[in-house]
Amino acid sequence: PGELAAFFLYALIMAGPIGTFVKIYTQLQETLGAIRRVNEILDTKPLVNSPENPVKLTSLKGHVCFSEVIFGYEDGTPVLNNISFDIHPGKTVALIGPSGAGKSTTVQLLLRFFDPQSGEIQLDGHDLKSLDLESYLSQVALVPQETLLFGGTIRENILYGKLDATDTEIIEASKSANAHEFIVEFSNGYDTLVGEKGTKLSGGERQRIAIARALLKNPKILVLDEATSALDNQSEMLI
Repeated sequence: PGELAAFFLYALIMAGPIGTFVKIYTQLQETLGAIRRVNEILDTKPLVNSPENPVKLTSLKGHVCFSEVIFGYEDGTPVLNNISFDIHPGKTVALIGPSGAGKSTTVQLLLRFFDPQSGEIQLDGHDLKSLDLESYLSQVALVPQETLLFGGTIRENILYGKLDATDTEIIEASKSANAHEFIVEFSNGYDTLVGEKGTKLSGGERQRIAIARALLKNPKILVLDEATSALDNQSEMLI
């Protein structure tokens, strides 16, 4: 009886460490799987790159020209077929069409997420492929269809547009986006936490903060991809 009791006692003592080891082993396998997926992303070659001797536009004017552009995704079906248009600096242009017409694709080509299969896109007379991507994109702002906010405060989310901006600049950008009024109604104002992905705010509030962030950057080219879809007509007109 004494030996049997000792056996059960030792079994109970060993059960805890063995259970912990199994748990750690399971977590290790999950971590290794995650590391493999991260490495796959890091090893993925970008679809576009800056050329060896890129043109750096230190002061973009904003003259956009699409010339006979043809583009399709992997299945080969053209999304844009022989598209041409010319946008001069200071002009506001709206691309209107049904879902799937290629409006967002046009935006992605302008931001050089992809290169067209045929035709040419020019910025200030330069082929978009010849430009230094970093210097070009630093002068462009995009407010996408899906508003992306980070866990943090309203102030921090707006500051992503210009990290060294003053409070005055933040407020002016927020007023231009028709966001200042609802922000100051919060008890913590601009220091209000928005929650993960902005879940503590409504869709319209998230969009206005995203627009304020883009305006704070004071870009040479501002692209709004259905960025006011969650706003009422009055707010949209004010913006």
